[in-house]
Amino acid sequence: MAFFKRIKEDIQVVFDQDPAARSYFEVILTYSGVHAIWSHRMAHFFYRKKFFFVARLISQLSRFFTGIEIHPGAQVGHRFFIDHGMGVVIGETCEIGDDVTIFQGVTLGGTGKERGKRHPTIKDNALIATGAKVLGSITIGEHSKVGAGSVVLKDVPDYSTVVGIPGHVVIQNGKRITQRLDHNKLPDPVEDLIIELQEKVKNLQEEIEFVKGEKQDDD
Repeated sequence: MAFFKRIKEDIQVVFDQDPAARSYFEVILTYSGVHAIWSHRMAHFFYRKKFFFVARLISQLSRFFTGIEIHPGAQVGHRFFIDHGMGVVIGETCEIGDDVTIFQGVTLGGTGKERGKRHPTIKDNALIATGAKVLGSITIGEHSKVGAGSVVLKDVPDYSTVVGIPGHVVIQNGKRITQRLDHNKLPDPVEDLIIELQEKVKNLQEEIEFVKGEKQDDD
């Protein structure tokens, strides 16, 4: 009974999240995200039983047919929704809570430097937008959002919104964070470059004004 309840949840969350979903028949037959999750549940079963080759074979077949790669060791909670899904990669030691949504091109991966727990933990009700990369043994807090194309390398608190490369918190607990973040906590070389260019433009404008003033004095 628990198996069929889980399947029903997987279908229902599509209707809750995707206004394009029209019928159960359509969702069951055409939604690659649903197919990937169902395949993963089967692969994870064999993984826990230590039938690693069978588990891996199922996950790779699912990758071939859906374009979504979920390692059979990853732990996935209830009502996990993958929207569109092409290019999604989820690593072996990922832990994904309940009611999590991710979009196409998302990577929940490792940094290549760690052993053991080396992939992210995504808490309940989190949302990872298109193309975002969440890397390493870090935690994305409950009800938090990762913006499209962001690269997140550090923990994200609950109820936060993260954007940028590297990702930094711009909203927390409904309040926008306006102060510049400390470089030793969340370095942002793109922001630094923009500030440096703005300073150079300001200096050039001052020099131009100075030259203009000297020319007028000569006249």
